[in-house]
Amino acid sequence: MHTILQPEGWAKPIGYANGMAATGRMVFVGGQVGWNAACEFESDDFVEQVRQTLKNVVAILAEGGAEPKHITSMTWYFTDKAEYLSNLKGIGQAYRETIGRHFPAMAAVQVVALVEDRAKIEIQATAIIPE
Repeated sequence: MHTILQPEGWAKPIGYANGMAATGRMVFVGGQVGWNAACEFESDDFVEQVRQTLKNVVAILAEGGAEPKHITSMTWYFTDKAEYLSNLKGIGQAYRETIGRHFPAMAAVQVVALVEDRAKIEIQATAIIPE
């Protein structure tokens, strides 16, 4: 379905791919934050916001006829690198529970702030559904 791009001799990344190649119908998921369908935050806990954000990504994918396995790229924006790094185990668990063991090309970026003041994480994704 997708081809992982791993240059020869490079160390294998853990939890992401360096690149992916795919053909098909593209689905773009705009930046999602950790609030519910009513645009209300239920938690200020970092891992819980990650979990809800990933659920939001999956819901939008489904609306476009895609599944988590179709994700080819994700960009994660968070407001606190230290908080992100200190919660990697919980983030990994939330990711596997929501997305599974599919690891697309990813970037993770610390930003000064997100538009929603209570948001600690925002995730943008691209998926490609094979034709």
